[in-house]
Parts: sequence; C-alpha cells; structure tokens
Amino acid sequence: MAQDYDQPKDKDSEDDDEEAVQHLAGTQNDNDGSADDDDDDDDSAIADSYELPGADLSNEDSSVTVIPTQSDEFICSHCFLVKHRSQLAYVRNGKPVCKECASDE
Repeated sequence: MAQDYDQPKDKDSEDDDEEAVQHLAGTQNDNDGSADDDDDDDDSAIADSYELPGADLSNEDSSVTVIPTQSDEFICSHCFLVKHRSQLAYVRNGKPVCKECASDE
C-alpha cells in the first residue's frame, strides 16, 4: 500500500503510535534481567569446567611418539611447521620458507 508522506497525519494515528511505542518499551523492560541472569549462570558453569593454559600438568603422562624430520621434509623458518619439500618456496640465508609464508610476504 502506498503512503503519501506529505499528507498531514491524523491525531488518532499519532496516539496509536505513542501507545505502541510505550507498550514495546514496557515489554522490553520486563524481559531485561531474567534471561540475562540465566545466561550468566550457564556461562560461569561452562567456564569452571575448562582448565586454563599453563596449568600444572606435571603428574600427567605423555604417550606421544615423536618422529624426527624426514629427508624430504623441512621446517619453515616463518611458521615453524614441518612441510614436504614440494612446499619449499625459497631458502634465504640458509633458512627455508614455505610457499604459504612466501605468498603472505
């Protein structure tokens, strides 16, 4: 439906608009606090279940087998990841750089 914005408004429609705004403001204030309090409780419960980095892990056993760098692999001097030699972009000052890091430069 098209509306002519240049036409003067009726007084009745202005009152309806104000009532609608007041009603919406009232319902928004009613919802404030009740849902947020529940979310805060859930967030704190979830946060309590996580361990922070740097926690004492001295009593934990590690059962990871470390395999040394193979003859067809290198360690990138920028990202420090082990890459296959097909990913070698160039060697600068004796330090290999992978294709990903070379494209970022």
